[in-house]
Amino acid sequence: MNPVVHFEMPSVNNKRTKKFYETAFGWQMTQLGSEMGNYLLATTSPVDKKRMHKKRGAINGGFYKKGKSGTMPHLVIAVDNLKKHMGVVKKAGGKIQGKPMDIPGIGTFVMFKDTEGNRVGMLQPRGQ
Repeated sequence: MNPVVHFEMPSVNNKRTKKFYETAFGWQMTQLGSEMGNYLLATTSPVDKKRMHKKRGAINGGFYKKGKSGTMPHLVIAVDNLKKHMGVVKKAGGKIQGKPMDIPGIGTFVMFKDTEGNRVGMLQPRGQ
């Protein structure tokens, strides 16, 4: 298989994006300078000294300046308690889209919009 190793999403306001993901998910957000296109890096799980994930299968990503293309990439974030995290997302400025739904054999899923208008999924895997 070819695993997912990175994600990218558009951002209108990197300061707001940084605050949202740090608050809602505890990610480490690093703002790069103009030499790197003001890219906002997102570290989503603990990494070692070589910046490799300690947890196999985890991915990092980043946010780029939102352009005219209007594309909205999709990703799913795993959480241990979906109902609780829906509240955390709301408090951080996100908006839950619809009601949680059961995905047979997978878990419980809901979409939300973050502070940048991106549609993102949250999944509580089966057994958690």
